[in-house]
Amino acid sequence: MKVTSKGQVTIPREIREREGLLPGSEVEFVRDKPGRVLIRKVRGRSRGQRLVARLRGKGSVQMTTDEIMALTRGEN
Repeated sequence: MKVTSKGQVTIPREIREREGLLPGSEVEFVRDKPGRVLIRKVRGRSRGQRLVARLRGKGSVQMTTDEIMALTRGEN
């Protein structure tokens, strides 16, 4: 099996069916050890939910919402 120039690879039908990988399923790649990568179906939270959870609470700007909105609108 070859990796395409876009970094894509086809998962064989037998494996997709056995693991329940339907169109739209989210998977993740995990480096198990040097030279070995695992692919596994993401269960639970979606990629977007994981991203939001990781970013939550990271803001450090001490501005009010009105000040931020004025800044984004170019108001002084």
